Order: sequence, then C-alpha cells, then structure tokens
Amino acid sequence: MSPDLVPLALAFGAGILGGAMNALAGGGTFATLPSLIALGLPANVANATSNVSLLPGAGASAWAFRDELTPLGGVSIKLLAAITFVSGLVGSLLLVVTPSRAFDVIIPWLLLIAFLAIAFGGPASAWLRARVTIGPRALVVAQTMLGVYGGYFGGGVGIMTTATYGLLAAMSPRAMFAPRTLMLATANFAAAFVFITFGLVRWSAAAPMLVGSVLGGWLGARVGKRLPPALVRWWTLGVTGVTTVVFFVRAYG
Repeated sequence: MSPDLVPLALAFGAGILGGAMNALAGGGTFATLPSLIALGLPANVANATSNVSLLPGAGASAWAFRDELTPLGGVSIKLLAAITFVSGLVGSLLLVVTPSRAFDVIIPWLLLIAFLAIAFGGPASAWLRARVTIGPRALVVAQTMLGVYGGYFGGGVGIMTTATYGLLAAMSPRAMFAPRTLMLATANFAAAFVFITFGLVRWSAAAPMLVGSVLGGWLGARVGKRLPPALVRWWTLGVTGVTTVVFFVRAYG
C-alpha cells in the first residue's frame, strides 16, 4: 500500500469499527479517537473530527426510532431536545477554548468516567432506583449535564444516558432507545456545528472515517442480531479499558 494511502485506510478502518461499536452498544469514540491521535492530530482536533465523523450514524439511528418518541419522565421530548442542543453548544464551545495540552491532561479522566459508566452504570442505576424517587426537575438538570458532556467529549455518554433515564424516569432499556438516540444525535449535531464553524475538523481524516462509520453502523446492526449481549458488553469494556490506560500513560507516563 502506498504510504499516502495509509492514513486514509486507518481512518476508514477506525470509522468502520467505531460505527459498528455504536450500533452494537455504544463507545465508538474509543475506536475513532485513538486512531486520529495516532495520525498526528492534536487531542482536541481529534475529538472534534471524531464527533463529526460519527454524526451520520447517530442521525440515522435517531430517525429510525422517531415513531417511538414520547414524553420522558413527565418532561416533553421537545423540551429535552432543546436543552440538549443548547447544552451541547456550551460543551463544544468549552472544547474550542480548551488548549490542546490541557485537553491531553483532561481526556484520560473523561475516559475513566466513561469506563466506569459502562462497567457499573446499569447496576448502580438499579440500586438507586430501588431506593430513590426523583422528579422531572432532576431529569432536566441531568439532561443539561449530559448535553454539556456530550458536546465537550461524548465518550460513554450513551451508557450514562441509559443509567440516568433508568434512574430518573424509571424506563426499561428498550423504551430508552428512541429518546436516547435522539438526545445523542442532538448533542452531536450541536457540537458538529460549533466544531465546523471554528475550523476544528480535519477533513482529510473525517471524510474516510465518515464513510467507514456509515458502513460500520450497517454491519454492526446486522452482526448485533447474532451476537450474545454479554460478548458485546465485554468487548466494549475491553476496548474502553485499554484506551483509558493508554491515554493515562500518554498524559502522565
């Protein structure tokens, strides 16, 4: 393979893997972000490029579940989407003003939060839900925080959203599909708008990664029907854990 094609192939392959992971259980950022940094992109530019590259898959998922949208925990879905969009803008603007070196130091901790959410979010949510009843105001506050996190980084935000909705809105995992995918796509869209406006996206990497993520999302959806849920969960945990360790070593080693 020509040396000029290696970056394109790496971005395309990472897009396939990231799109497939998002279709299966979330966590696609853990495939795309390290690959972009390996290509030499600064961490904040890599994060912005990853966000834009994975946006089409998120939008397609949200559109597929549009007929299942209903009020969430007593709160209008339109209000929650508006809150998510505005808070996603805030989070992405925070990334724009964060120096690359500072983001290098911050990102391992964000990855660790995402790993803990994937590993313990479900059991922790079930434990709290059995003991605590929280109303619509708390859901609005939580959605605002999720939107800011999604706009700033977004890794593991799908798992965090699942845990939050289970706790605050007492929803079953299947009932969460529609609102969760809409909120994730809304935060991604807000962030993409900011990142593109401020020129934070490296299009030479984003274009092949975007194509790969669409293909990976389609493949992931087909393969996911045949894979045991436990296998998908352990694969996601493994990728997230290794990525977290690598970024800690990179920042502090």
